Amino acid sequence: MAAAEGLPERGYWELSGAERRARRKARELSFSLPGGGSSPTATRATSSGTLELMEESLDINLLNNTVQLKFQNCSLLPGGVHIFETQNHVVILILTNQTVHRLMLPHPARMYRSELITESHMQSVFTDIGKIHLRDPLNYCVIPTVPGLSAYSFASAAWLTSDGGALFALPSASGGIFVLNLPPYDIHGMVSSSVLELKQSSVMQRLLTGWMPTAIRLDQMCLMVADMLEFVPVNKDLRHAAGTGHKLQLAYSETLGLYIGVYLHAPKQGQFCVFQLVSTESHRYSLDHISSLFTSQETLVDFTLTTSEIWALWHDDENQTTVKYINFEHEAGFGQVGQRRLSWAEGREDAESCGTQFPGEAAGLTREGSTASPRGGEGRHQGQAQLPEALWWLGPRGWCQDPTSLSLDLLSRQVSMQPLPAEEVDIRDDQDPRETFTEAIFMPGQFTNAALLKALQFQGNVTEYEFSHEEFRQLQIEFWSKFYAYCLQYQEELSRPLALLWNQCTNMVCLLKKGYVSFLVPCTLVDHLYLLPDEQLINEVESVGLDESEFSHDLVSLVQCLRLIGESVNVEMALTMEMACCRLQSPERAAEQILKDLIANDTDNLMEDINSKLQEIKNPISAIGVLIREMDYETDMEMERGFNIAQPLNVRMHLSQLYGSSTTVSMICRCVYKMSMTRFFICRDLLILQHLLLRLGDAVILGGGQLFHTQQNLLHRTSLLLLSYYVIRWASQRLASDVPVDELESNLQHLSVLKLTDSTALAPLKLVSGPQTVVELFFQEVARKHTISQLFQSNAALDAAGLSWPQMFSAICSYLLQFLWPSNPCFLFPECLMGACQYAQLQEYIRLLEPWCHVNVGSCRFMMGRCYLVMGEGHKALECFCQAASEVGKEEFLDRLIRSEDVEMASTPRLQYYDKATLRTCIFKHHLDLGHNSQAYEALTHNPDSSRQLDCLRQLVVVLCERSQLQDLVEFPYVNLHNEVVGIIEYRARAVDLMTHNYYELLYAFHVYRHNYRKAGTVMFEYGMRLGREVRTLAGLQKQANCYLAALNCLRLIRPEYAWIVQPASGAVYERPGASPKRSHDGECAVAPRGSQIEILELQDLEKECMLARIRLTLAQHDPSTTAITGNSSPKELVTLLVQAGLFDTAISLCQTYNLSLKPVFEGLTFKCIKLQFGGEAALTEAWDWLAANQFSSVITTKETSATDEAWRLLSSYLDRYKCPNSPYHHCVINKLLSHGVPLPNWLINSYKKVDAAELLRLYLNYDLLEEAAELVLEYVDAILGKGHDYFGIEFPLSATTPIVWLPYSAIDQLLQALGENAANHHNMVLFQKVHDKLEAYQNQVDKATRDFLYRRN
Repeated sequence: MAAAEGLPERGYWELSGAERRARRKARELSFSLPGGGSSPTATRATSSGTLELMEESLDINLLNNTVQLKFQNCSLLPGGVHIFETQNHVVILILTNQTVHRLMLPHPARMYRSELITESHMQSVFTDIGKIHLRDPLNYCVIPTVPGLSAYSFASAAWLTSDGGALFALPSASGGIFVLNLPPYDIHGMVSSSVLELKQSSVMQRLLTGWMPTAIRLDQMCLMVADMLEFVPVNKDLRHAAGTGHKLQLAYSETLGLYIGVYLHAPKQGQFCVFQLVSTESHRYSLDHISSLFTSQETLVDFTLTTSEIWALWHDDENQTTVKYINFEHEAGFGQVGQRRLSWAEGREDAESCGTQFPGEAAGLTREGSTASPRGGEGRHQGQAQLPEALWWLGPRGWCQDPTSLSLDLLSRQVSMQPLPAEEVDIRDDQDPRETFTEAIFMPGQFTNAALLKALQFQGNVTEYEFSHEEFRQLQIEFWSKFYAYCLQYQEELSRPLALLWNQCTNMVCLLKKGYVSFLVPCTLVDHLYLLPDEQLINEVESVGLDESEFSHDLVSLVQCLRLIGESVNVEMALTMEMACCRLQSPERAAEQILKDLIANDTDNLMEDINSKLQEIKNPISAIGVLIREMDYETDMEMERGFNIAQPLNVRMHLSQLYGSSTTVSMICRCVYKMSMTRFFICRDLLILQHLLLRLGDAVILGGGQLFHTQQNLLHRTSLLLLSYYVIRWASQRLASDVPVDELESNLQHLSVLKLTDSTALAPLKLVSGPQTVVELFFQEVARKHTISQLFQSNAALDAAGLSWPQMFSAICSYLLQFLWPSNPCFLFPECLMGACQYAQLQEYIRLLEPWCHVNVGSCRFMMGRCYLVMGEGHKALECFCQAASEVGKEEFLDRLIRSEDVEMASTPRLQYYDKATLRTCIFKHHLDLGHNSQAYEALTHNPDSSRQLDCLRQLVVVLCERSQLQDLVEFPYVNLHNEVVGIIEYRARAVDLMTHNYYELLYAFHVYRHNYRKAGTVMFEYGMRLGREVRTLAGLQKQANCYLAALNCLRLIRPEYAWIVQPASGAVYERPGASPKRSHDGECAVAPRGSQIEILELQDLEKECMLARIRLTLAQHDPSTTAITGNSSPKELVTLLVQAGLFDTAISLCQTYNLSLKPVFEGLTFKCIKLQFGGEAALTEAWDWLAANQFSSVITTKETSATDEAWRLLSSYLDRYKCPNSPYHHCVINKLLSHGVPLPNWLINSYKKVDAAELLRLYLNYDLLEEAAELVLEYVDAILGKGHDYFGIEFPLSATTPIVWLPYSAIDQLLQALGENAANHHNMVLFQKVHDKLEAYQNQVDKATRDFLYRRN
């Protein structure tokens, strides 16, 4: 989408929003002073004062949201209303010239306990304000008569303490500050209010002890003194001049801290000074000077400060309102007097600043004649007051201009303000005055309701008299002109600005006016440059940050050319283009005609100026192309989507209400109208300019070869853009018709036959409080939900950064333009008009699109046929329906009319287009929507069309699953539909996510309910297999174990000869559908068909799989890091993983079940013993975890034992428990130890001596352990000769009467050879001699035993 990827949004424009008392008359509450309203001070002026409070929400419409408080015999002080939010309350602090008040209102979060708000309206916090006792002593106080308190104060401040107390500040005549303290609202007992004067250090210390934060409470209390003349050029003549109009604002950020903005006013110019509060090394606080910005002689009404920007509201010499903003961080270099630090010190008589500082938003307090408005705002509340948290004092001083400083006006950016309606309405001779004035006055957004109501009070009557037609026309024009003038006057008065509001949470900037609140929203750079006045265009171009490339220069020059053309187009010329679009004529011809008129009436050298600008454009084709792409919203993106069902329910419900109030809907649609109107003028002027380029010729401007490209491509694209914006502008002004409820219900019944009632564009309409345009209707009912779902597609929580108002507003407007863009395939807007019975508007909309829009042509013809059908013109409707048939199969809307799963019907879409759903299908759908499940099933079974019957069955399964009405779904008989419903559930089970849907469990219940246990076991086995492959989580393994256990139970419920299931391999086929692959029809065993690959799983196989699943779960629970790889691992792989995790008992059990060798288990345990013996404390600590997971044969309680000892004991018990012939496990253990150079423990040597001493000798020789081998040979020979023969497992030593014994002569010969090879080694020779002598003694004994044996034998 070019419009979304083009130039950045660098401007703002104003949109009117919430109107005061627009919905209903405000409730009135009165307050009068005790004692008949007598003033406690004779010098204090008393007058009536009225405070109007209004709560406004951007998400939901509020009831009872406006209230008027009348203070009799009192007047409100300027800036005397302050609103705070606490956890439980909304607190309003009010200061009048005689009293102070604290109003405690319930917080919205406490009013509505439920997190889910499904209604479109909710009560305001002002609903129960009538129950508040305004003269409650805890929340109200009469300002006492104190010497020095100013009788005519024009400045005030208030602050809510952390404990709920209220502080009210008023200036004193001596230059100090009086502070009146109301005790906390929840205090028990009688505590009266108190008054203190901030004037001297000692007094200040007494006050600060009670309410100054400990973060800045020092041992030696002091005051902050700041001389503003240090930051401005001082003139002696103006040093003692009285300063008026000074203002002070504060901004707070948790990351940047507190910023202070001061506006200093002088007769010639003004200056902004921005400071930052910093902490010094001595734990004191000081102010860093950030920037100084100089302004012109415009009158500053109000300004607001953020941590990076200044927004200022001005009145110029002509009393015109302007709003400017500047980023003082990025542009801090200009107008900067210098970086000076202001320290906290004792006060001086000259310009002094007394007060305390608290982190947070702050308010200002000035002397009489100065003003400083507090700033703030919380969440969804937009009040007419702010949230101060500190008291500041700004002394008035005089100063003069610094001629070397730069001006703020040269570098600030100006907001495009909403202009007042035209001063006069032009009436042509062919126009009816009444219709023309009515259209001009009551056009949406033209005049506020309050202005219209006030103007109606002055309308007069005309006595009966006979008029000629011309006299009557003139009288009409006279009366309507007077009424229009009244409306204009009241609109101008109600548009008078009062203050700027900035919301820190959302970065929303609002302009508070006398009659309504307007919002400053971002606009694109092209719109901003086109709308700027001439005298500000050059400065604005420099401030928006365009680079110095030829493209930027060309774009600005192009916009200037368009502005020259637009300013020269008069009413008649503009009407030419309007009528061409309305009458479906060519915009290009209209543009050519306008150009001819401009040339013919060129008295101000317009063509010469434009030609001069064109000469500055290096590449006009590229600049025009960029401008067209910037304004084009055509996209192929799929727009129709719902909320992400993976998001929590409360998140989805809150998203469904986001930006849903009538104020937000109206504001967004007005922005779309303003954009479409501005872009329409840009496209009109661009068409005229392109025709001018053609007139100037190829050689003059375009360059060789570009003329044809311009004429054929850019002109056509510009015409399409112009027509698109004309249609959107028309829709933004066209009011929606009021439709009775019964007519809406009848319309939905008719659309249900077309299968269109399930469309997201046909939402149930909500009641609205006033007239709506069709675009507002579309956005509120349809587009808003789709837009929010596009913006919040992920499952991330909604944070404040994701709800920044400028970015969100731009994105929403962009998406709404995409939904409305005629060339996009999205057809939601016409569908919404059809569902809302707006057939007259729909007919006009299609008429405007027909000549030039070639998208959704068939759908538009179908919609037109529907319009004719409603209006009783059946023959025209039939023609339109026939014309739409040619586009069947090409457009999404028409495809939804004919969707079918039947192959034969799908191959003939046009036939299906004419042959709509049968009566049984309609009956089924209605019963299903109403929750009549049994009746819906009955209608399904009586449907004669098999394809539609299958569609209904599929819909029944899906809907009942979504509603969790699974019992009905399982218990329906499904006569002749059993295989179909099983196939539907199986398909969905294999197509959706396993952990979020329970279709396998539904299918299991379905088969168990019908006692088909083998099929139920097959389903659960397949479920378990998929869980192992696809869900590599602990929950998936748990579910897999349960699935295999359920499958095992199913097979145990049937006869043993049928206790099997089939696991078909890839490419497996059966001769007969549903035939048993193992037995014939009479139960006899049958040979499996040739060529098939079938795996039969019997009860024993399932028991193994069940055990394997349990072991996987055990491993994952013991070591979560193996979860991802255990789900589909083989038994051999699982043994390795179990050994690594230390689960040796489980590994041995798995090996015994699958007949696997135990060598990996013994090798793994041996290696862990080695690591423990030579490892550190970490290895010993970790060992206790896996040791505890294995069973020991005995428990040692006589002494303390270590993890290493327990590991060796576990290895010893395994060797004793799992004995095999030739004891291969002893061999692998000893081999593992010797390979790592670990000495063999004595118990292991003694154990292996009994089993296979000869193999132990060979292992010694393999690892060159000659001494150990020699000692073993000596002991072995002695054992054979009868000395210690029990230690070697020799039952009978050598004798003539015992069985024959033997020695491993080969191994002994190797030992002797190895010992004798190194004759220089004395130790080896000693061992050699011992072994040799022992063998000699053994040979002698053998010789003797042999002779005795022979003697006995003979």
